[in-house]
Amino acid sequence: MSETQAAETLTILVYSDDRSVRDDVRLALGRRVAADLPEVEVLDAATQPAVIAMMDEGKVDLAILDGEAVPAGGMGLARQVKDEIFECPPVVVLIARPQDAWLATWSRAEGAVGYPLDPIRLPEVVADVLRRARDTQPGDAVVVAS
Repeated sequence: MSETQAAETLTILVYSDDRSVRDDVRLALGRRVAADLPEVEVLDAATQPAVIAMMDEGKVDLAILDGEAVPAGGMGLARQVKDEIFECPPVVVLIARPQDAWLATWSRAEGAVGYPLDPIRLPEVVADVLRRARDTQPGDAVVVAS
């Protein structure tokens, strides 16, 4: 991939131990999350070490982490990458219940989307988080979609 193509593509990392969740997220995101944002390339990770390795490379623009994944849940993993990775990209967590939004805040995720995944709402939240990441500092308010 050339440098020009890389600048025109957003890399989104999707973590879940469940392949069907990763597939659902990929399908909901499509090729572009919003008309004003570049096309997306989706990377899959099924384990915590894979997420850490990909995020350490510094080529991920946003991570979507499954809060229901086992053995490493997405919210704990979000907090870990926020603590350990310099200039960590924004994170969106997938939560089981709207009441879990406080955990998303604890995890320092910039966004949260509830199950069942809404193929319209997920790209909206991802696009919002990506736009805000350009204009704000890490740790600002969480975007929650129920």
